[in-house]
Amino acid sequence: MFHISCEPIDPAALQRTLADAHSGACVTFEGWVRDHNDGHPVLALDYEAYAPLAEKEGGRILEEARAKFAIRGAICVHRAGALKIGDLAVWVGVTATHRGAAFDACRYLIDETKARVPVWKKEHYADGATAWINCATRGEHTAAVKI
Repeated sequence: MFHISCEPIDPAALQRTLADAHSGACVTFEGWVRDHNDGHPVLALDYEAYAPLAEKEGGRILEEARAKFAIRGAICVHRAGALKIGDLAVWVGVTATHRGAAFDACRYLIDETKARVPVWKKEHYADGATAWINCATRGEHTAAVKI
């Protein structure tokens, strides 16, 4: 399952849905809103996504992971809306019979999600400036525009 959520993410509930007696490993990734980006103090951010398109591409990524790695289950949830520093922005969980496949698939899922799923974030900086950043830029800072 790949989902864009306007509600806070509940990692414990998501992990419970992955529970499987045949799995020997569960690897999770949590991406949090941090207070800086490329040397700029960040106060908050907004995520925007057109859920049907983002979820379709996210579903393709999950299918690719299932084909590439010996995994039993996989979930990725990405937030949309206004988030504060410390909020959970993205959660990935993968189960597999063995830990190596779970680790590899989890890394693949977050990397491909950041690169391919059309999610944008608007960073709100301490100096009052804001900037829309496509998450696929992976840390490249876009010039801030004061609004």
